[in-house]
Amino acid sequence: MDLRLLGRVDYAPTYAAMQDFTATRSADTPDALWVCEHPPVFTQGLAGLAGHLLVPGDIPVVATNRGGQVTYHGPGQVVAYPLIDLKRAGYFVKEYVYRLEEAVIRTLAHYGVTGHRVAGAPGIYVRLDDPRSHTLLPQRPQLGASGLAPDFTGLGKIAALGIKVSRNCTYHGVALNVAMDLEPFSRINPCGYAGLQSVDFSTIGVSVDWADAAHVLSHQLQFHLQP
Repeated sequence: MDLRLLGRVDYAPTYAAMQDFTATRSADTPDALWVCEHPPVFTQGLAGLAGHLLVPGDIPVVATNRGGQVTYHGPGQVVAYPLIDLKRAGYFVKEYVYRLEEAVIRTLAHYGVTGHRVAGAPGIYVRLDDPRSHTLLPQRPQLGASGLAPDFTGLGKIAALGIKVSRNCTYHGVALNVAMDLEPFSRINPCGYAGLQSVDFSTIGVSVDWADAAHVLSHQLQFHLQP
């Protein structure tokens, strides 16, 4: 996998570059992982409802073709865009999402934080009262528990997922909150959920350097997205 550390780059041209890469790649094109951070921007998914964008103010809003609702990107957040040929990798979209989430969970564990999945709500969450607790969530994904509304009681969202698959190839990806100004999340219903609290490493008492977090997440993604 070709790892590219892009630094801080504007969202719109990065989005366009992902589309171009995916549209022009061939069966022999190596997979890639682009890692960056963006200036403040709200991005809206294909199914995004305008009502979830509350008070954008001076922060631009960009419509995208990824799944999901509205989210926020800004300085202090590690954004990773895996550009993977799923057919060549040998797994399907559901497993791809699981592998993305697992990479984030392992990244959090590197810093002593326990990440959790919530049934029906892609992304990774932490316990607000004890981010290091290994106690299983009652609202974790379980067999026979599908169709229930997601329950975020006592949780904060530390990583968001939004993906697009075209011709069996992925783009968009995952965003991990490291040390951000979290105020813009209050201007939206994050990922379409009113009242969902967004957190980062700094607000749960963990001091992490952006570059270090980017390195760890990149390593975990490269490992977990292998064929």
